Amino acid sequence: MRPLIAFLGLLLVWEGFVRWTEVPPFLLPAPLRVAQVLWTRFDILYGHALTTLTEILIGLLLGTLIGCAMALLLSAWRGGRRWLLPLLIASQAIPVFAIAPLLTLWLGFGLASKIAMATIIIFFPVATAFYDGLRRTEPGWLDLAATMGASPAAVLWRIRVPAALPGLASGLRVAAAVAPIGAVVGEWVGASAGLGYVMLQANGRSQTDMMFAALTILATMAMALWFVTDRLLRALLPWQPDQLSDDNGGTP
Repeated sequence: MRPLIAFLGLLLVWEGFVRWTEVPPFLLPAPLRVAQVLWTRFDILYGHALTTLTEILIGLLLGTLIGCAMALLLSAWRGGRRWLLPLLIASQAIPVFAIAPLLTLWLGFGLASKIAMATIIIFFPVATAFYDGLRRTEPGWLDLAATMGASPAAVLWRIRVPAALPGLASGLRVAAAVAPIGAVVGEWVGASAGLGYVMLQANGRSQTDMMFAALTILATMAMALWFVTDRLLRALLPWQPDQLSDDNGGTP
C-alpha cells in the first residue's frame, strides 16, 4: 500500500499546486483533467499502448538473449575478450538519440526500428552484469572443480553460470526499468503508432493533457514490468535472499 499512498499524495500535491497557482492547462493540466482524457480517449490510447508494449517486450527478450550470449562468449573465449570487450563498451559510447534516425532509415517506420532501439539499450546492462558475475566466481569453487578434474565446459555451466545468476538478475532489473526508453525514442524519431507517437503529436497541438495521459500509461507499464521482473527473479532465485531489512527487522 505504501507506493499507492505515496502516489495519491503526489496527486493531491499536484492538484493543489495547479489550483493555487492557477497555471494554464496547456502548461500543466490538473490530475482530474488528465484522468478525464484517460477515460474519454482510452480506446485510442489503448491501441497505441499495445504497440509500445509489444516493442518493449520483444526488445527485452532480444536484448536479454544477445546480452547473455555476449557475456558467455567473453567468459569462454579468452582470446576474443581483447577484441569484443572494447566493442561492447563502444556500443554504449554513441548516444541512442544519434542511432535512432539511422535505425529508422535502415529498418523503416514500423516495429523493427523500435525493437532494435530497445534491444540496444537493454543489451548493455544485461551483458555487463552477467559477465561481471561470471568472472567473480568464488575461487574456492573453481579450485575444487580443478581438483576433481572438471572440464572447462562443466566449470562454466555447473559453477560459473549458477554463481552469476544473481548478477544477471540485477542486470535484468535494470533492463526492465530502461526498456521503455528505446521504444519511445524510436517512436519520437519516426513512427505511425505508439505512446511516443501520441506524445509527439499532442505536443505539436499543445494538448498537454493528452501528453500526460500517454506518459501516465507509459509510467504504469514501466513500473508493472519492473515489479513483474523482480517478483519472477525472486521466485527463480530462492537461494539468493534479500539481505536488506526494514526498520521492523523484516524484508522490504
